[in-house]
Amino acid sequence: MKHCMLIGIGPGHPDFLTLQAMAAMRRVDVFFLLEKAGRGKDELLALRRDIMRRVRPDGGYREVRVPSPPRPRAVDLDGAAYRAIVADWHAEKRRIFAELLTRELGDGETAGLLLWGDPLLYDQTISMVEAVVRTLPEPVQVGVIAGISAVQVLAARHRIPLNRVGESVQIITGREAETVDPAQVHNVIVMLDYNASFRRFVGQDMEIYWGGYLGGDDEVLVAGALDEVLEELLRVKARLRAHKGWLMDTYLLRRRVQGAD
Repeated sequence: MKHCMLIGIGPGHPDFLTLQAMAAMRRVDVFFLLEKAGRGKDELLALRRDIMRRVRPDGGYREVRVPSPPRPRAVDLDGAAYRAIVADWHAEKRRIFAELLTRELGDGETAGLLLWGDPLLYDQTISMVEAVVRTLPEPVQVGVIAGISAVQVLAARHRIPLNRVGESVQIITGREAETVDPAQVHNVIVMLDYNASFRRFVGQDMEIYWGGYLGGDDEVLVAGALDEVLEELLRVKARLRAHKGWLMDTYLLRRRVQGAD
C-alpha cells in the first residue's frame, strides 16, 4: 500500500514544527513540492527545503517538484462565477496529485506534502487528495498532521486572546471581507486579504491586529485603532509587496467595547 502524509509545517519557520510533524517527515520517502509561479516562488521553495534539511540532515529522501496552477484572485466576480473558477483550479490540482501518486510513489512508500500553517484551516488539500485517492486503482492511505496556524501566531505575537470573555471569533476570507456588512462585524479574523478590505471598516470604532509573513524572519506587525493606523498599514502592505512580490497576511478586526480600558 502507498501512503501520503499531509503535514502542517506552521507559518514559515522551523521553530513552529510540532514533534508530530517532524516524526512524520522522517517517514517520508518522497516530498512533493508544488511551486507557485511569479516573484517569491524561489523563496517559498527555499523555506520548505530548509525545513526538510533541518529535520532530515542526512537526506535519504527524494524531491519531486511540479508547477502549481495559479490561485484565482478574481474577487470582483460574483459568487457563482468565482466558484466556477475555483472549481477549475481544484480540478487541475487534483490531476497533478493523481499523477504524482501514480507515477512518483512506489508501493510501500510514503509521500509527504508540506502545507503552510495548519492543513485544516484555509486549505482544501485534504479534500482534493481524498477525492483523488478514491479514483486510483491502487490503495493510498492518507494521513493528516495538524500544524500551528497563522491565526495562532498572530494572537501570540500581539499578546492577545482570540476572543474576549463571552465572545466568539469568526474566521473569514479576504473575499468575504469585501462584502460583509461592517456593522455586523465584532471580532473577526481575516485571512489573505489581497485588496486591503479593512478600509471598509473605517469609522466603525475598530481595532486591528495585523501581521505579515507571520512566523518568518521578516515578520511585520501593525496594531492600533484602525482609523489611526490605516495609512501606515496601507504603506506597509505596498512596500512589502513591492519588495518581495508576494505577501501572506492575517489580521483580527475587533470592535472596541464602550467603557473598556
